[in-house]
Amino acid sequence: MLSALSIRDIVLIDKLDLAFSDGMTVLTGETGAGKSILLDSLSLALGGRGDASLVRHGEERGQVTAVFDVPMDHAARKVLQDNELEADSDIILRRVQAEDGRTRAYINDAPVSASVLRQVGNCLVEVHGQHADRALVDVESHRQLIDSFGGLEHDLSEVGFHYRQFHKAEKELRAHEKRLEAARQEADYLRSSVDELTALDPQVDEEQELALRRQDMMQVEKIAGDLREAFDTLDGHASPIPELASLMRRLERKVEQAPTFLTGVVDQLGGALDQLEEARGGLELALRATEFDRGELEQVEERLFALRAASRKYSLPVDELAVLRDNMAADLADVDAGEDKLQALAQKVEEARAAYDVRATSLSLKRGNAARALEEAVQSELPALKLERARLIIEQESDLEQRSADGIDKVEFHAQTNPGTRPGPLLKVASGGELSRFLLALKVSLADKGSAPTLVFDEIDSGVGGAVAEAIGMRLARLAQRVQVLTVTHAPQVAARSDGHFLIQKAETDMGTVATGVREILEADRREEIARMLAGATITEEARAAADRLMEAPLV
Repeated sequence: MLSALSIRDIVLIDKLDLAFSDGMTVLTGETGAGKSILLDSLSLALGGRGDASLVRHGEERGQVTAVFDVPMDHAARKVLQDNELEADSDIILRRVQAEDGRTRAYINDAPVSASVLRQVGNCLVEVHGQHADRALVDVESHRQLIDSFGGLEHDLSEVGFHYRQFHKAEKELRAHEKRLEAARQEADYLRSSVDELTALDPQVDEEQELALRRQDMMQVEKIAGDLREAFDTLDGHASPIPELASLMRRLERKVEQAPTFLTGVVDQLGGALDQLEEARGGLELALRATEFDRGELEQVEERLFALRAASRKYSLPVDELAVLRDNMAADLADVDAGEDKLQALAQKVEEARAAYDVRATSLSLKRGNAARALEEAVQSELPALKLERARLIIEQESDLEQRSADGIDKVEFHAQTNPGTRPGPLLKVASGGELSRFLLALKVSLADKGSAPTLVFDEIDSGVGGAVAEAIGMRLARLAQRVQVLTVTHAPQVAARSDGHFLIQKAETDMGTVATGVREILEADRREEIARMLAGATITEEARAAADRLMEAPLV
């Protein structure tokens, strides 16, 4: 509910802080006292259109803050969460209106767009009046109200689930049809490509491994000649090793004759011969290591060239050729087995459509029953509101070919104000006063179903007599047992039914200007205010007695 409203520098209001309770609260006052300013201010906080003319004369900006206390599972908190706004405490809507026409909006002190503010505001407050009806006359909400009145939320959820299943099945079918048609058109190309790639059988990382092997073999081929020449020098017929060995043996035999000169020389020659022998052995091992099949190099090169040719042909890296082959094979499989799958998907669509149609048709019938029940409920309220010749007619159009997550129905509230006249949409057929009373009868019949937690009624009793005003007051009071009701009224019969009462007055300020003020009328003073509304400027005892009767009359 709306728990507090704070207004600063809006039109004739310089500073105003109001606290509201649940139940029914009335706002009364003389014409021109500023009741409409109060509602305009609330509308601004709820996301209504801003206007520079709202700013109090001489001020740079005006501001309105509305505080709401609603359950944690209320729809408004879901909107806050969806917009990443704090949603764990009171909901505080604030709007700043500058004199240059610009506005700024805040929710829980976080800046938001006017559209987000309006979205949250619509969840919190409904405004009903002769000229500013924002709720119930919106055709888009009529189907939702019927579902809420009939308790059809579970049926609607079932219909939504089966619609999504049907939509998903249709999407799968369309995607397969598109893929199958494309595959059919290029089946020959696919088949030859799959055959080619299957024969090639490319492997992941194969190109890199082949390129490295080819590089190694080509490098070995370059150094193999030098290795062979070196080996031939040490091991061939021109090798110095045998001659050096022979020379060393002759010197060894003469070491005893001249040890001083020959011992070192012989040792050095022996070491040299050992090193030459080791070098010869190393060269032999190196030659064996560099030996490779010349045909292997040719095979590696042919394989590498084939892979790279396929890569160029299909404009893909070699490593992705295997994936391409598999995808093409899958497309071919779709062509070969596509008709069976197509029939299976089509059958799935038919089954999903049938399941949806059964539940949507059932929901449609229940909506029809709920619509008739709502018509009867509203009809029972209309005579007391001096609309005994009027009728609410709920038009329901059902078309199984117009499937949606909400069902197959279009629902619109129509009114017939007099027998023999053509029924039509509420806004087009009913006058201002009739429309307000129609909406009141609807809201009473709907009670707390599909309603915002706070309802505002702006002079819906305008232009009606005492009996009708009393009937309006009783119905507003009944409605206030389920939701918070704020109503601007000139009718004492309505004011007498309230739980809270505010008197709106104009007064001169210390600066010599005029400002709108609001005074809460306590229970002890309510009789005098209601008597004033009955009698005018001079309050008589008869007016006080009449006020007592109105206040003490039972709620029926």
